[in-house]
Amino acid sequence: MAGPGARMPRWLPRAMVLALALVAVFQLGSWAFHQLTGLLINVLIAFFLALAVEPAVSWMAARGVRRGLGTFLVFLAVLIGAAGFVTLLGSMLAGQIIKIVEDFPEYLDSVINWINTHFHTELRRVDIQEGLLRSDWLRNYVQNSATGVLDVSAQVLGGLFQLLTIGLFSFYFAADGPRLRRALCSVLPPARQVEVLRAWEIAVNKTGGYLYSRGLMALVSGLAHYVLLEFLEVPYAPVLAVWVGLVSQFIPTIGTYLAGALPMLIAFTVDPWYALWVLIFVVVYQQFENYVLQPKLTSKTVDIHPAVAFGSVVAGTALLGAVGALIAIPAIATLQAFLGAYVKRYDVTDDPRVLGHRGSGRGPGALARARRLWGRRPEAGTRGEDAAAD
Repeated sequence: MAGPGARMPRWLPRAMVLALALVAVFQLGSWAFHQLTGLLINVLIAFFLALAVEPAVSWMAARGVRRGLGTFLVFLAVLIGAAGFVTLLGSMLAGQIIKIVEDFPEYLDSVINWINTHFHTELRRVDIQEGLLRSDWLRNYVQNSATGVLDVSAQVLGGLFQLLTIGLFSFYFAADGPRLRRALCSVLPPARQVEVLRAWEIAVNKTGGYLYSRGLMALVSGLAHYVLLEFLEVPYAPVLAVWVGLVSQFIPTIGTYLAGALPMLIAFTVDPWYALWVLIFVVVYQQFENYVLQPKLTSKTVDIHPAVAFGSVVAGTALLGAVGALIAIPAIATLQAFLGAYVKRYDVTDDPRVLGHRGSGRGPGALARARRLWGRRPEAGTRGEDAAAD
């Protein structure tokens, strides 16, 4: 035990100061990470977008086009396509809303007539309209809608700023890809440089392959649904076909159901039976795509098991929400290809448990033993006859 005059060890103050400094740095880093989470997610999205357009940019660069100009042309084409699709979809929805508003009095009269006929009431459309105009519910709804317009406007502006941030980062990543790889490899030894470049190439191939295979399946899906909608004479068939193709392919898991809901709704306004036919066609085509079309198109680009793909989408959604769901499959495909390049594999023995046949593996089965015994019976009989003759 130290005496009353014992002094504090010389290392203790420095250790306390170092511990406090480490705690402060950790708290500062945690605070900065939480503040920059949105920016980091945008950079991650931009990085995957740059990987997706890298093959097209490299193809143009190999033919004499500067990488900056090639990247600008690719992004311009994507922007024009997205703007055209949004414009057509908005005009379609606006036309349907106007039609519903114009036909609303007729719908209301038919509902009132049905109620008066079956329940022996004397309702009138004028009374219902006056009751709605004088109700507190309508006044509260208008006030909440006015407040909600400001919130929606703020969200729209925030979304536009986020898209601009992602576009700028993805443009720089794609245009300055070789410079970025050179800067990254300059701080690594030669052996690590080879591994980094190999991983980068795998990520480009898998991400680009995933995007292009999805785009091709979206084209096929859009054409198939366009033929159906045009045959049923459903309005806005081209826009609805593009909607079905894009949403069903680029929104994982629930994209098919979201894509089929809008054309079913539009078809229902023409004829309720048309909505049923659209539903049947969506279900049948989805099975054809899952078991015939998708395996052939993705076997050489993103060849992962469906269960692994579904689990990766669920995990990505839990971690990063909708963004994680979109980038989960190419990320898992990249990781799987990278590990497959380094994991050594061996030939598997022809064991019944591996081949999927039933069997205990302890010896020949009952059928094999019976055949063996049956094959020995004539030989035994011959030996008995020889013994009797002696």
